[in-house]
Amino acid sequence: RVYYTDFRAKLGEGLPTKLKRLMKKAGISEIDMENKFVAIKMHFGEMGNISYLRPNYAKAVVDVVKELGGKPFLTDCNTLYPGSRKNALEHLDCANLNGFNTISTGCQILIGDGLRGTDEIEVPVVNGEYCKTADIFISLTHFKGHEATGFGGTVKNIGMGCGSRAGKMEQHKSGKPAIDENLCRGCKRCAKECGSDAISYPNKKAVIDYNKCKGCGRCIGACSFDAVYNPNDSANELLDRKMAEYAQAVCHD
Repeated sequence: RVYYTDFRAKLGEGLPTKLKRLMKKAGISEIDMENKFVAIKMHFGEMGNISYLRPNYAKAVVDVVKELGGKPFLTDCNTLYPGSRKNALEHLDCANLNGFNTISTGCQILIGDGLRGTDEIEVPVVNGEYCKTADIFISLTHFKGHEATGFGGTVKNIGMGCGSRAGKMEQHKSGKPAIDENLCRGCKRCAKECGSDAISYPNKKAVIDYNKCKGCGRCIGACSFDAVYNPNDSANELLDRKMAEYAQAVCHD
């Protein structure tokens, strides 16, 4: 069952208040949260961008969880790519600078896969082993674009977002890109985006070192000339399927 609300708000009533009412209408009060740890999974945003949900939305969820006796915390996992969320210390600094702290949200932030993105637990499911989380799990999702998965929402927020660095690599590994030398201009934009130092230019054309490449697809999105492509026609579908299975494992029991 899906509930929608618009952005209109009465005088003296903001969108966070509408969000609280919407959550209660959707049945959150039926979940037994008394003295249980409640993970609220969200994206704290990269430094310099604004494509993330604001802290006051997180606080609205936190307030409702506390009303129901739960012990909420905000969480995410470190990224596979280089950026401002590649380890827990920089991740927490980034979250704080983007406005997420104990005062603005009313709860603590815990990075799910530890300092270096290596703290993980394997959860056996059909056809694979994946990553697990807390007693109760709430996905607070924003609309997201991705080079390989297209437009993402809740499944991506859970499946990709809760994977450790090794889990993210496992999901991406069927999608290692290739270079069309006829289209490559040698601009080196793809190398600048590569977090694995896997791209070099021995003859003024990009060459990928597959021993270093993780298949994250950032180089595909970086190339303005369509010179970087995925030779595996089913790579995106495989990534989507793995991501869905990770989401299932996170929410299992």
